[in-house]
Amino acid sequence: MVKKAISILVLILTVAGFWVMNIYPTQAEENNVNYTLTDLNNRDFANKDLQGTSFAGATMWNANFQGANLQNTILTKGDFLRANLREADFSGTFADRVSFDETDLTNAIFTDAMLMSSTFRKADVTGADFSGALVDRYQIKLICKTASGKNSITGVDTRQSLGCS
Repeated sequence: MVKKAISILVLILTVAGFWVMNIYPTQAEENNVNYTLTDLNNRDFANKDLQGTSFAGATMWNANFQGANLQNTILTKGDFLRANLREADFSGTFADRVSFDETDLTNAIFTDAMLMSSTFRKADVTGADFSGALVDRYQIKLICKTASGKNSITGVDTRQSLGCS
């Protein structure tokens, strides 16, 4: 009986110790939230650290991501229609089949991002940096029609980063 009571006490103290020390990595952090297939229309993510987050299949119409860290995120089939993406950092992001239509991408950073089959209809790309990004040739041709400026963060010319002639 005493052995059983001691075993239970040891178990309780062990669990309490893990809880106090917080060694379990299950506690949610802002940049570990999974937004896959969610409705994020009109949400405010300005200046948030969302690095490594998944927004796959999410709708983010009119959402505010100004200055957000979106490095290494998964945006597959996401829809940013009319979103504010000014100065957002999409470096290393996997963004295939994403709609950036009518978005404000002023000074956004897309270095080394995968943007295949993504669209940028009527997007403002003033100062955006696409260095090393994979973008469909047709989209590059369309973006180059209005591309201008130099990225205020990286100092890279938008037209040069896209390879516009």
